[in-house]
Amino acid sequence: MSEHVTYELPSQKRALPVVLIAIGVLVAAYGLYSDPARTWPSLLLNGFYFISLSLSALFFLATQRATNARWSASLRRIPEAFSLALPVAAVLMMLLYFGRQYLFPWTHPGIFASTPSFAGKIRYLQPGWVFARMIFCVVTWIVFALLFRKASLQQDRHPELSLKLHQRLTAYSVLFILTFALTFTAGAFDWLISLEPEWFSTMFAVYVFAGTFVQGIAAVTLAVVLLKERGPLRQHVSEHQIHDLGKLLFAFTVFWAYIWTCQYLLIWYGNIPEEVTFFGKRTNGPWLVLFAINFIVNWLIPFLVLLSKGAKCNHKVLKTICCLILVGRWLDLYLLITPSLWSGPKFGLIEIPIALAYFALLYLLFTYNLARAPLTPLNDPVLAYERLHPHAPGRHMQPELSGVEP
Repeated sequence: MSEHVTYELPSQKRALPVVLIAIGVLVAAYGLYSDPARTWPSLLLNGFYFISLSLSALFFLATQRATNARWSASLRRIPEAFSLALPVAAVLMMLLYFGRQYLFPWTHPGIFASTPSFAGKIRYLQPGWVFARMIFCVVTWIVFALLFRKASLQQDRHPELSLKLHQRLTAYSVLFILTFALTFTAGAFDWLISLEPEWFSTMFAVYVFAGTFVQGIAAVTLAVVLLKERGPLRQHVSEHQIHDLGKLLFAFTVFWAYIWTCQYLLIWYGNIPEEVTFFGKRTNGPWLVLFAINFIVNWLIPFLVLLSKGAKCNHKVLKTICCLILVGRWLDLYLLITPSLWSGPKFGLIEIPIALAYFALLYLLFTYNLARAPLTPLNDPVLAYERLHPHAPGRHMQPELSGVEP
């Protein structure tokens, strides 16, 4: 068994998040009463940010297990803690049903009566069918998150079943990845594209996925670095693992930029009226500045900063870039959602408190779930092998970084 390391959030550090949540609830209640057309988009934006971060942590877990990755074995509890926020995130997203008339044009009777070319979309976007799909998607994600957690904790308690549970986690991972591809595509369409049902893009789901996965990697990396610096994971996370997280973050910011560029250039070059309207709104007037900042924050700065090997190992640099990407992901979603509903950007006494409340809630849920289990998995076969073979190739607890980065 590995050393039993635990984490507990000091009570004094809970006070500020609780205050932010209380303020956010009061502001949201006031906004829904006084200006629902402005408040519901903020709830959609922050709700999707919340659920996509939790979901991307679960996808991170699944990809590591499905590829039999050894380097991340001791980090498993961190994405687990993020993924366990999915039940709360699902409830917050389902509450959007009560504001559907302020968000989704397809909820208005007869809205497409004069556009027969949308007949297929009209059938697909029947309100009852849409929300049934949403419920199915979030329930599926929650079930997988709970299955992962259950098997992970069973491995802690039953060393004799360690290998069997390890194989079960791998099976869950493969099944989840296949399910995720379908459910996330449906969710991206129902929650985001359907804000402008006349628009379409065959790359949109991949684009949203790219941003979602970068968001999850940034959150996991930030948590790992902070926990290593502050003590709980100091002896359980090596600089090699920090370097690997930095490389993963670098790679998927480039992937996001690649998909962003491909989608934009294909639509710009094709110049099809049903497609260009989406970017037409976002590259004119006050939106243009945010459109440029989005690309700079989510790709240009992370790319230039993380290009060197040393930056990927520097804790201060990684923390800064992770925070920048997490804010940049919020901006990316802001540009996907609000131009469809507002004539110009709005950052005020409704948007900021609601966003801070969602961040605070996610922080409290993450730290609560992190404290409910050992910080490093007990009886994990990969960690057990590395303890028995300290000089085996690929061992993640090597003392120094060496060699040239590929």
